[in-house]
Formats: sequence, structure tokens, C-alpha cells
Amino acid sequence: MLQNISSKLYERANGWVVLILIILDLFFVGFLMPLIGGLMKSGTGLEQPLDLMFLAPPDKLFKMIEIYGETGRTFYRNVELTADLIYPIIYLLAFSLLISWLFKRGFETGNPIRKWNILPLGAYLFDLLENLTIVALLSIFPAQPASLGWALFGFIAIKWLFAGASILLILIGLVMAIKNKFKIQA
Repeated sequence: MLQNISSKLYERANGWVVLILIILDLFFVGFLMPLIGGLMKSGTGLEQPLDLMFLAPPDKLFKMIEIYGETGRTFYRNVELTADLIYPIIYLLAFSLLISWLFKRGFETGNPIRKWNILPLGAYLFDLLENLTIVALLSIFPAQPASLGWALFGFIAIKWLFAGASILLILIGLVMAIKNKFKIQA
């Protein structure tokens, strides 16, 4: 199944699709998410959303949920159920297709590293688990189940590990594609 997904990504990794997805990703990262963050902060004094709190233990996560207040929790839950369900799809496709596009130009077809183009799928899956856990915690407040707090801690950490590894693969692909003068490998 994963090999099939990898192959499909290589088939669809053309320059225009990758460019459009990178522009969409930059729109989310550079405009939409900061705008949402600013709206959250102005209404609640929120310094940052839970999804960006790498390695924050449950007590810190629960404290942030309390600080948000009822209005902030409702707003944040709505963001998690809309924009933060769309954005992971955008970065999954942008990263996977960019890695595929670069790897097609940097590594020969039989090279085992080419199978790593599916790595962003891990970030996507753990991001969805993170979002669902955040929605649950925001919805059941003032309850603070430690098991959900620790699950969120793990989902956030694993998502960022996958995201960091995906960026590393992009850099490796870029270096190899430059080395090969961006020629498509057979």
C-alpha cells in the first residue's frame, strides 16, 4: 500500500502542481495561521496554540486551556475543526510532492531513498490525532484527563519529528537535484 502511495506521488509530482501547493502552504503559514493566531491572542491573551507547544507537559497544556477562557476555547475548537483540518492536507501534498519532484531529479529510480517521499504522511496522521485530541480537551474542559494530556504531548512531539524529517528530506532532495542539474533520472 505505501509503495502504491509513493508511486502515485511520483506520477503527480509536476512543477506546476508543486508550485501551487507550495504557494498555498506559504499562504497558510505566512498569512492565515498568523491571522488566526492574532485573533486568538486579541480575544484571549493567548500566546500560542497548543499545536505549537513542542514538549509541553499536560499540566502546561491544561493551564493554557484554562487561560483561553470560554470564548477562546470555542474559537480555538472552531479553528481546529476548519482551517486546521484543511492545512494538514495542504502541507501533506506540498511536502510529499515537492520531495517526489526533487527526488525524481536527484536520485535514480531504484534508489531506496525515493520511497521516503511518503514521510510527510506521518506528520499528517499525527497532526489529525493532535487536532482531535485538542478538540476533545477544549470540549470537556474543566475536566483534565491526564491520559489525553499525555496523548496530546506525544502527538505533538511525533508530528514535529515527522515534519522536521520531511524538511530534511526536502533539503537532501534539493542538494541532490542541484548536483544533478535538475535532470529527471531514469
